[in-house]
Amino acid sequence: MNRPPLTLGPHVIPASLESARRGDRKALAVLLTSLQDTWYRFSLSLLHNPDLAADATQETALRFLKQLPTFRGQSELKTWSLGIALNVTRELKRQRPFTTDPDQAPAPIDPHDEPVDALDLTEQRERVRELLTHLSDRQREVVTLRFFEDLSTDETAAAMNCAAGTVKATLHQALRALRDKLDASS
Repeated sequence: MNRPPLTLGPHVIPASLESARRGDRKALAVLLTSLQDTWYRFSLSLLHNPDLAADATQETALRFLKQLPTFRGQSELKTWSLGIALNVTRELKRQRPFTTDPDQAPAPIDPHDEPVDALDLTEQRERVRELLTHLSDRQREVVTLRFFEDLSTDETAAAMNCAAGTVKATLHQALRALRDKLDASS
């Protein structure tokens, strides 16, 4: 029997997601495969340690699978799952506060870039990564979700479990701090 997609809140839950929620292994594998790179990239940007980011990705996947039946579709699945990843990275930072090292996070290089452009891009990414380490954890989380994961303000608020106004204020403070750091280094 072919059922229509489940509609909850402002979003429609596709039939494949509904199958995954019911435990269909193939549907679960597709979901995990589609989200794991996002979780790893996000965790790496906050933890600055590839091994910890891999641990965070694995733990996020486990929690995602456990909590998937409770997903009500009030936000996008990616946003909801990044909220799980954010909680996992926060817990890892609390458990291992001295293991994050910004120098350990590799800067990805686009193979389509010209060699000179790739080098310049790597330097720019290193500079941004170094500047982000001067922000508070909350500011770094907002910047990462908003700009690196390309979430809207409302999606960022949903992932962080806070109000959109809090995201806007925190983002404003973070951008001001980044501008001050850039001005001081110029």
